[in-house]
Amino acid sequence: MDKNKTHRLYYEDPYRVEFEAEIVERLVSENKPALVLDQTCFYPESGGQPSDQGTIEGVVVIKIVEEGEKIIHVLEREVPAQRIKGKIDWTARFDHMQQHSGQHILSQAFYEILKGETLSFHLGAGSSTVEIGIVKIGEEELGRVEKRANAIIFEDRAIKTTSIDQEKIGEIPLRKPPKKEGLIRVVEVDGFDYSACGGTHCRRTGEIGLIKITKWERIRNNLRFEFVCGWRALADYGLKNGIVRQLTGRFSVKEGDVLASLGKLSEDLKASRKLAKKSEEKLAVFEAQEFMTKAEGKIIKEVFAEKTPDSAKFLALTIVKQGDFIVLFAAKSEARSHLILAASENLKIDMRRLVPIISPDINGKGGGSPVFVEIAGDPGADLSAALAKAQAFIKNWVC
Repeated sequence: MDKNKTHRLYYEDPYRVEFEAEIVERLVSENKPALVLDQTCFYPESGGQPSDQGTIEGVVVIKIVEEGEKIIHVLEREVPAQRIKGKIDWTARFDHMQQHSGQHILSQAFYEILKGETLSFHLGAGSSTVEIGIVKIGEEELGRVEKRANAIIFEDRAIKTTSIDQEKIGEIPLRKPPKKEGLIRVVEVDGFDYSACGGTHCRRTGEIGLIKITKWERIRNNLRFEFVCGWRALADYGLKNGIVRQLTGRFSVKEGDVLASLGKLSEDLKASRKLAKKSEEKLAVFEAQEFMTKAEGKIIKEVFAEKTPDSAKFLALTIVKQGDFIVLFAAKSEARSHLILAASENLKIDMRRLVPIISPDINGKGGGSPVFVEIAGDPGADLSAALAKAQAFIKNWVC
């Protein structure tokens, strides 16, 4: 047995789930036991496709990595046997096959219709992405790409793999040049796409089920498309159909009228927020007058239980614009505590001097201008103590 080379059973039959093998080498990888077998069904992470999942002698395989011609199986714990039985997770394997085969078809559809070359591919846990060498795309063009890709799926074409010598690879109409040399493994979607690839694939395009592009974004002057295939596409459709069903029920409208209803709701919300802001600003004027009337000296201090940081900030600025005061306010948002420190310009003091003094008390960070400072810190911080410290410092400083 050659311990430097593992026979790859997944190339012979990607549908094979169980196998037996001899251990040819025991290793340690990232403080975990690892094995090299004489043969394996486990696909190692490579070419944008994740490694298989499964067990060896009932022990969970954490990951599978490729090192030259041998494949290393990293395990959750040691396996004492010399001859083992392995079993891959078929659900995960078939999912990878659907996504990877779908990517080949989608990439060729992009090239056929838009001359967009595939620059990278990543098969993720929930969705996959392809980076395509185009700078923009319209809805009509995207629809043509999707329609072409799914037409190939519905035609149930054969997906074949062959190994071709490097000297003869020029005879194959590959979508892009191979990265490896020597014997090149070519995956062919019958009469449509030819790609040099070492991944696991479906036997026929019909097994992919469906390809759906879910979103796209700009990256490095190209476009990256997120997509789902097969069972993932069904789950995605089920999720989104459920959302639409809930929205039609909530708004008592037909599916086609959901966007219009949401648009109206959004406009109404904007109008309500605008009206609420105006009301809040008017109220702040009266609140400011009340704080100034009750003030004992130049310092106004308050910890708000219900007022938002933005509301407290507006109130503080309203006070210092109307009179010569120093305002020390505190309020809380959902995740942070906020100290809001303001002073009238006429007082000629720099509120930024308070930042290094009280920031450590709330584990906070902040800054601002000489007349206004905001510090955000831990939600459970003692805000009253922090403001009291600021007040004491100011009294010794200017009062």
